Amino acid sequence: MKKNKVFFDMVISLDGFIAPEKFEMALAGDPEFKNSMKKWMDLMHWVFQQKFFLKNLKFGEGGETGEDNTLLEETFTRTGASIMGKNMFNAGENSWPDDAPFHTPVFVLTDEVREPWVRPGGTTFYFVNDGIESALAQAKKVVGSKDIRISGGANTVMQYLNAGLIEEFTLHYAPVVFGNGVRLFENMNPDRAVKIKKVIPSQGITHIMYEVEQ
Repeated sequence: MKKNKVFFDMVISLDGFIAPEKFEMALAGDPEFKNSMKKWMDLMHWVFQQKFFLKNLKFGEGGETGEDNTLLEETFTRTGASIMGKNMFNAGENSWPDDAPFHTPVFVLTDEVREPWVRPGGTTFYFVNDGIESALAQAKKVVGSKDIRISGGANTVMQYLNAGLIEEFTLHYAPVVFGNGVRLFENMNPDRAVKIKKVIPSQGITHIMYEVEQ
């Protein structure tokens, strides 16, 4: 029987940020932070060009079909359940479409007690109040033969990585510099060793796949 892998997959700036400063306020439409939204759009530009992304979010036809697109589709296809922190959920709750782009069970780490939130298209959000290992155990019960994605944000990813619960991850390095914002590896345990598994360059992005040494 195939072993479920726990992984994360994130787009990152050249200086190590996964979101600009005050991004959640920019997402809410605060005009004071429109520059933050522009930075995030620059970071994610390559994603918006891909056929699979446009199709999955029902943004229309067309889009690129090369290796970048294949990587996005493979990440989606391998994922049988996702885990995220409450901040990421809060940012997405009002911006995701009704048919949220996960199509799997999603376990949200939170202090809030809340009934499961069922969305069209196969996405159900479950709210977990007793820690990262509980969320992972619940994900493993429903994931079948697929893998478990730690979707974010940075603090949630680092909790799982520092606990030795992540086996591999992919970073997509975009040719942008933020200067400040949400730094992915801010709180990483320096004793946690990783090694490069594969590097895939393309015109607009560089994909690097890593294995975490257990």
